[in-house]
Amino acid sequence: MEEKAGRRVVLVPVPAQGHINPMMQLGIALHLKGFSITVALTELNHLTSPWEDFPDFQFVTIMGGLSESEFKKLGPVEFLIKLNDMCESSFKDCLGQLLQQKQGNDIACVIYDEYMHFAEAAAKDFNFPSVIFSTTNATAFVCRFLLGRFKENWFLALLKGTSGFSVSDLHKSLNSCRAVSMVLFFIEPGEQDKLVPEFHPLRYKDLPTSAFAPLESSLKLYTNVVNKGTASAVIINTASCLESSSLSRLEQDLQAPVYPIGPLHKAASASCSLLEEDRSCIEWLNKQKPSSVIYISLGSLALMEHKEVVEMAWGLANSNQPFLWVIRPGSIPGSEWTESLPEEFGRIVSERGHIVKWAPQKEVLSHSAVGCFWSHCGWNSTLESIGEGVPLICRPFSGDQRVNARYLDRIWRVGIQLEGELERGDVEKALRRLMADEEGVVMKKRALCLKEGVEASVRHGGSSHNSLNEFVDFIKGL
Repeated sequence: MEEKAGRRVVLVPVPAQGHINPMMQLGIALHLKGFSITVALTELNHLTSPWEDFPDFQFVTIMGGLSESEFKKLGPVEFLIKLNDMCESSFKDCLGQLLQQKQGNDIACVIYDEYMHFAEAAAKDFNFPSVIFSTTNATAFVCRFLLGRFKENWFLALLKGTSGFSVSDLHKSLNSCRAVSMVLFFIEPGEQDKLVPEFHPLRYKDLPTSAFAPLESSLKLYTNVVNKGTASAVIINTASCLESSSLSRLEQDLQAPVYPIGPLHKAASASCSLLEEDRSCIEWLNKQKPSSVIYISLGSLALMEHKEVVEMAWGLANSNQPFLWVIRPGSIPGSEWTESLPEEFGRIVSERGHIVKWAPQKEVLSHSAVGCFWSHCGWNSTLESIGEGVPLICRPFSGDQRVNARYLDRIWRVGIQLEGELERGDVEKALRRLMADEEGVVMKKRALCLKEGVEASVRHGGSSHNSLNEFVDFIKGL
């Protein structure tokens, strides 16, 4: 433990697996710097996670939040919009109670997930400094920043074809706006595969729009997310060796200090899975040959259509590689769990496959038997795979996952992206390219180089290590 800073930091995470983990890792990293940590949880998850694993942290509950059933009914985007509308007053009550307990007088700052922007207004009322924490990467943040700058009515008019402008008119009249080219994705179907100017290698279809909500809702959410208000700085769970140009651009766009301090899972170990992990998969992996197993997990929110699951299954079967497949209950609409799989597939699973409902992913990816990760390319999964030098099969579902997949394929070149409708032949071909061909050997070497780079960034003297120290000095001076 380093010298005590004698100050408290209040953390406000999004109530979802992919956001809570990095927030808790951030809490550990700051606690190791001497800060006291208070975590403000919504009612959705204040009782459902192993918070007893964090005995040195204080936990408070933001009352009046939404239930799990409302989350399922609304979907992630509408849920976050409504949650922000409802929680500001209750969070103010939390901060007031901390003051009454004499624990508010030493609050250094409130650090809130970028999607919990109500916390900024509440902190402002108490004159507490606030800091934004982005659990996605810097490139996706830049894209959201530009999308969030659209005037919604004007943008929707373009979508409906009532603006009176042609595409060429837009370029001529609004050439000074970097974001204007993005509208092409929505108003000209033929533009989806074209590169976005100034965003190489992103195409219009790679931009972080949501599969869970109408575009109007995504724009509304992004408008609030990128409005930093009185926030003093932004911290991001990324490393400069991965996306230095996007970090520089973001700092310029936000006109605020930006601190890349990741990958946090390499700097601060924390386990707070919202789902029960099946550790039988580790015993199964122990029996497999080195670098032979295809690990498949599409995250905590992504959904799979029945036909896609069948094609995945036969592609895996025909690849002749052992596989560990995480199929989350409810992730296949119309199925409770694995009943959508072909009956014949059960025989193949018994011979060289293993299916679980949820897995201890970081432990799985660090296992010597794992040679490939078929992923939805959420940012946590992307960092965890890069951090272990494991190449990926990329099948993004929504939002920033598309950005991550494109970078894995075209910038870092440690992934193969599967696009369009899945067919078993394409699945088998991609798996063989990565697991059996020379291309896979070269990709593995690149993945190991990336691993060395991100590990160096969090070690003493590394870029993320130094950035964290700079951030600590920054909030001490607020």
